[in-house]
Amino acid sequence: MKNILVIAALVFIIGGLTAAQHEVVKPAKMSKADIAGGIFDRADMIELTHEDGHNTLDVTSMLSSDAKFASGMYKSGKTRVEISEPYGVDEFMYFLEGSVTLTSFDGSVQVINAGEAVTIPKEWTGIWDTDGYTKIWVIYSEDGSGLQ
Repeated sequence: MKNILVIAALVFIIGGLTAAQHEVVKPAKMSKADIAGGIFDRADMIELTHEDGHNTLDVTSMLSSDAKFASGMYKSGKTRVEISEPYGVDEFMYFLEGSVTLTSFDGSVQVINAGEAVTIPKEWTGIWDTDGYTKIWVIYSEDGSGLQ
């Protein structure tokens, strides 16, 4: 009987230690307040001023454990960028404010306005032109590059 109690105690202790080592994983929610811009008040928000002088705010709301999938929100000022190398990641974007004009190198033009979405394949090349925007983004990268 004493052996059974010792074994039970060990199982309980080991089980507790194992459970303590596992982090609780929760869904990554963006609330209405976050989407209205509150997300940019978070401590983990990254603010950058780029070479052309435009500013961006970026918050990653979720990065998968394998670093291949991520989501978040992004805000950018006016910019025009020529993307001559493949975009590099598959990205879904839903525009909350502003718009972007995407001109593919074959000359085709797409304008994505607030309330619209676009998915850019990792192979895309072209010109990204905007007077500014805020978007929700979701990125997949098979090798995890560009997401960390």
